[in-house]
Amino acid sequence: MSHSSRVIYEKDGRVARVTLHRPEVLNAMDLRMHEELAAIWDDFENDDSLWVALLSGAGDRAFSVGQDLKELAARTRTGSAGTATFGSRGKPGWPRLTERFDLTKPVVAKVRGYAMGGGFEMALACDLVIASTDASFALPEARLGLIAGAGGIFRLTRQAPWKTAMGHLLTGRPMSAARAYELGLVNEVVEPADLDACVEGWLADLLRCAPLSVRAIKEAATVSATMPLPSAFTTRYPWEERRMHSRDAIEGPAAFVDKREPRWEAR
Repeated sequence: MSHSSRVIYEKDGRVARVTLHRPEVLNAMDLRMHEELAAIWDDFENDDSLWVALLSGAGDRAFSVGQDLKELAARTRTGSAGTATFGSRGKPGWPRLTERFDLTKPVVAKVRGYAMGGGFEMALACDLVIASTDASFALPEARLGLIAGAGGIFRLTRQAPWKTAMGHLLTGRPMSAARAYELGLVNEVVEPADLDACVEGWLADLLRCAPLSVRAIKEAATVSATMPLPSAFTTRYPWEERRMHSRDAIEGPAAFVDKREPRWEAR
């Protein structure tokens, strides 16, 4: 386990557990947290023993309220903040999770309490989102003279109906966990007392699947999302080529025929 001042990083078997750890400020993300997260995502991506990541926030009040506005205001007053627009290139922690477009291992978000601004944007960048009934999602940047530049504008308008997304982006209005579930932004909503067990169930299901299949599916779905259907069928997907020629592609059907659990090797 790695416990920095901003993030807790635990390797639990095949699961990388990443916890934003600033509960005293509702897990607001400062520059140091972004730097630590970048190193963690690099390690997760490069560690072949890790198959899935779980991202959560410390405490029961917030997943994350996004950018540390006190830090931003201080940097703005001293002239060190620079100008901010889309993306994090050239800033601490780049590429941040919201811009790791080639990360093919699945990332699950566990959300309690507030997921606002950059916190909501991180959740939108995850593959699965499991939330408690007390979770609340919002992109309030317009109320602050900012924009949802970590992908919130792009992802919300792709993942929710256009007018619904624009309503939240243009006004900063929050949405409940139940509403997020109705819109398909959240996979499951449970009572706070049941959240951990529910998340562990999803992780177990992910780990039951062949890791190369999971990565190939995520890669193909992501890369083909904006393609015409004929192009999607004829595009090369590197992880699918690895899966197709892997031992696991042989092991899965063999285990089914033998009526036993498959033994995945991720190769």
